[in-house]
Amino acid sequence: MRYCAAGPWPHRGGALTTLLLTAFLLSSADGNNGTVNWTTKQAHSYIISRIKAVEKNGEINNDPITFNTNLMGYPDRPGWLRYIQRTPYSDGVLYGSPTVENVGKPTIIEITAYNRRTFETARHNLIINIMSAEDFPLPYQAEFFIRNMNVEEMLASEVLGDFLGAVKNVWQPERLNAINITSALDRGGRVPLPINDMKEGVYVMVGADVPFSSCLREVENPQNQLRCSQEMEPVITCDKKFRTQFHIDWCKISLVDNTKQVSTFQEVIRGEGILPDGGEYKPPSDTLKSRDYYSDFLITLAVPSAIALVLFLILAYIMCCRREGVEKRNMQTPDIQLVHHSAIQKSTKELRDMSKNREIAWPLSTLPVFHPVTGEIVPPLHTDSYDNTSMPLMQTQQNLPHQTQIPQQQSAGKWYS
Repeated sequence: MRYCAAGPWPHRGGALTTLLLTAFLLSSADGNNGTVNWTTKQAHSYIISRIKAVEKNGEINNDPITFNTNLMGYPDRPGWLRYIQRTPYSDGVLYGSPTVENVGKPTIIEITAYNRRTFETARHNLIINIMSAEDFPLPYQAEFFIRNMNVEEMLASEVLGDFLGAVKNVWQPERLNAINITSALDRGGRVPLPINDMKEGVYVMVGADVPFSSCLREVENPQNQLRCSQEMEPVITCDKKFRTQFHIDWCKISLVDNTKQVSTFQEVIRGEGILPDGGEYKPPSDTLKSRDYYSDFLITLAVPSAIALVLFLILAYIMCCRREGVEKRNMQTPDIQLVHHSAIQKSTKELRDMSKNREIAWPLSTLPVFHPVTGEIVPPLHTDSYDNTSMPLMQTQQNLPHQTQIPQQQSAGKWYS
């Protein structure tokens, strides 16, 4: 049944004056503007339709609009209610299956619309009246995983109706309802890659009043279980009734029979891992005995300090007292040190004598050994052959008998000795 409700939204700004709300219920329900009736153990959805074209001053705009939903007085929605909106240019969908705890309690959902172009907002309240569905028990429940669908696609009436029709042909129940619809992302699934039009997948749980058919039971046989463990497609005879529109992962199908009452009470067997009953807990009294921490202090500080002191003494002995190698090396090289010291003293004495006499005689190391022209050996210049008092500081080349005059260049271009 399609339920449409339109009405003014309280707004702030003026441009977003009226929004069209389209409620899409999977079961028959009646109500007023902003009010819907939902039942437990049945999947419901409410489609919030955005204004795709707003006529303003003769112009049609397609503004991006996003919706935010929350329970009145709370920052988020109830745990059983989910919301999805793919893009600001698509509709928002509220969907879920109410729980028994909320029966008889009106659930007020605040829907806030945001215009992303003009930054205007509008708010509308949706009242959900939850009723019990205990009059129609559905003890047999089967959950299917459809790989080629997203949750908002599955919530459409035509798509869901086709799926329930296919299940009814296989199961042949008298009463069949969609109990819950959940996105695979809410079950820990991964976001698909944006290639080849891949879908997220959706879980659809349906309930019926008759036992499961033989076709649905084929998943439980050992051959199909082995194929599922090897990540192979199981062989299901009725898969062709779904294959034209729905790609079902038969390895993830879940069959629940609520007619078999399973006792949840388990007798506690005492053994490993269970502590014996020690009676009531008795806390310690307020008058506790004082504890002496002197011994703990000695163990904590004195023992490490004594070990550190012993290590320090050992290191000091090695560094200061064990110097035999240095002494032996000094005893083996006394002659080298004496010769070096004697050479330093001799050089120092020669420099001091030269500075006292201020003689013109050059040091023996600077005098020529051979005559530059004849090649004869020239005897060294001794200081005794010169008069220190009358000799000038700098001698000319004529005053030195062992030196040769350097020829000078004349203007005529000839050389003279």
